[in-house]
Amino acid sequence: MRLVPSGLPAWPPSRVSAVDEPVPVRRYRTVFISDVHLGTRGCQAELLLDFIRHTECEQLYLIGDIIDGWRLKGGWYWPQSHNDVVQKILRLARKGVKVVYVPGNHDEFARQYCGTHFGGVVVARDAVHETADGRRLLIVHGDEFDGVIRYAKWLSLLGDWAYAIVLALNTWFNRVRRRLGFGYWSLSAYLKGKVKNAVQFIADFETAVADEARRRGVDGVVCGHIHKADLRDIDGLTYANDGDWVESCTALVEHVDGRLEILEWAKHRSWSMIERKGRIPAPEPAAETAAA
Repeated sequence: MRLVPSGLPAWPPSRVSAVDEPVPVRRYRTVFISDVHLGTRGCQAELLLDFIRHTECEQLYLIGDIIDGWRLKGGWYWPQSHNDVVQKILRLARKGVKVVYVPGNHDEFARQYCGTHFGGVVVARDAVHETADGRRLLIVHGDEFDGVIRYAKWLSLLGDWAYAIVLALNTWFNRVRRRLGFGYWSLSAYLKGKVKNAVQFIADFETAVADEARRRGVDGVVCGHIHKADLRDIDGLTYANDGDWVESCTALVEHVDGRLEILEWAKHRSWSMIERKGRIPAPEPAAETAAA
């Protein structure tokens, strides 16, 4: 028995984790996810598994950096939850979901298999998806529009190492916040938003991706790579970035009528990405961004 002074609430709060609460299954025409980074400690595999369990779709696009080959080369890290993600995706393919895997720079080893099928999963360098309302969307990871990746890969590897440190600091920082009674807050996302060069890089990236979509004669583009979910119009083209499953835990979904929407799964489930299997603070309202 835990004794608490009269008038003071117990800590941590005695609430059942949000992932244990019943949630209705959401049904979509298409789901787009990227930048899962399986094989790293920053991967939020439990949240992704929770998302997959509560989602049904006809088509699933895996838009790169699903497995982090760069980090695995430096040391093996592959817990059961990461294996479960792979098994869940393969099971979806066996059940008839059309699964298309477009490798990114962190899983570039898979690009040598473009044009082949593995367990019902189609591996492709890029793809064109047609929405229910007739829009044609280019599907690319996006690293080919990143000048650092193309022309100075050693600098990108250095940046990846620095990013891992920031994520580790982010984890420690949020543990302190949790003990003080505050909710989750992404330090890494905040730093990206404040650093002038990072803001300019994101703007240049989005413009370059949109220009490629225009050059190919499609109506828009869906990508990943920069870990910043967004859905907006750029000079008459639909620009969609499905975000990541390291910081924000977001996915892009297409409804049966062709409408696109960004889901912020961690906020929707009111589940702290730090307290993966423990108790959580009071639920926060769902935060979702929608656009036609």
